[in-house]
Amino acid sequence: MRSLAVGLGLAAVLVIVSLASLMIGQVMLSAGDVVAGLGSIGSGSMESRIVVDLRLPRVLAAVIGGAALGLAGLLMQTLFRNPLADAWSLGLMAGGQFGAALVIVAGAIVGPGFLMILTGFAGLGVVVGSVLGTLGVALAMSAMARRVGTVTLLVLGLMLGFLAQGLISVLLHFTNRSQGRIFAAWNDATFANVVWSDFVTLGPLLALGLLGAVVLAKPLTALLLGDVYAESLGVNVHRLRRLVLGATILLAAPVTAFCGPVAFVGLIVPHLARGLIGSARIGALIPATALIGAVLALAADLVVHLPWEQHFLHLNAILALIGAPLVILLLLRSRSLRGGEG
Repeated sequence: MRSLAVGLGLAAVLVIVSLASLMIGQVMLSAGDVVAGLGSIGSGSMESRIVVDLRLPRVLAAVIGGAALGLAGLLMQTLFRNPLADAWSLGLMAGGQFGAALVIVAGAIVGPGFLMILTGFAGLGVVVGSVLGTLGVALAMSAMARRVGTVTLLVLGLMLGFLAQGLISVLLHFTNRSQGRIFAAWNDATFANVVWSDFVTLGPLLALGLLGAVVLAKPLTALLLGDVYAESLGVNVHRLRRLVLGATILLAAPVTAFCGPVAFVGLIVPHLARGLIGSARIGALIPATALIGAVLALAADLVVHLPWEQHFLHLNAILALIGAPLVILLLLRSRSLRGGEG
């Protein structure tokens, strides 16, 4: 009953924030203007162009991107039994950045035609590069997780992230300004660059990741009590780890490819969901995590697109202002993370 009440409340908040995001911007619209714009698709009216062509793709990208990153964080925190694990803290996003950078730099070798495809990020090249980069880091972290403790794993993830950033800087040093600007625009992290054609790729990949999370919810709940307990219930733990990594990559890599490295969402959202639901059961946490992730990402994006006169805010700056204090609070409250390994 509590899960249902929380879900309905979060859904109502998401609807309100979505409507506000469609109304608020450099051009302010009323709720009636938004409805008129949605009802006159293809008419060429000002309301239709602003709502349908500009704001609605951004809102949908924030909703599904935030939900996907939140779920990816939930899966990783459960798999690694690490409250600070997510695609950003364990270096998966950095791996995705490196893969995307490789594809962008390839434009300098293949030619300007390839560069034109990359400019809109509508091609599959950046997605494939991001997925492969994320996969490489995920496999490395999975192998190391069996040998080291919680704190060491986080440090290793951060070091892999720094290594990827260093390699990216070296790669960009040998490119021209056009490639550098393309990567810089992508690396800022924004939902505003997503256009309708991108959902053809983004939607199915995230749907597969969500399906994987739902299917794996029950065995993941058993894994919370340890490998031995899970195996006693008939769970193939090694196979489960591979499937969870696959679902995590399907959730995190496409969002990174199309929206850039969005930070903190996957790290803090699972903790907020556990606090609201009051349960560690993965099946109960999945809807709440997806809804909170969507609300958080969309609310941060709304702040970015408020009609500031002379200033431009970055999405990750807003998320850092929300996420960093929560992480500090988590560190102060967690004895294992504050005091050392285990």
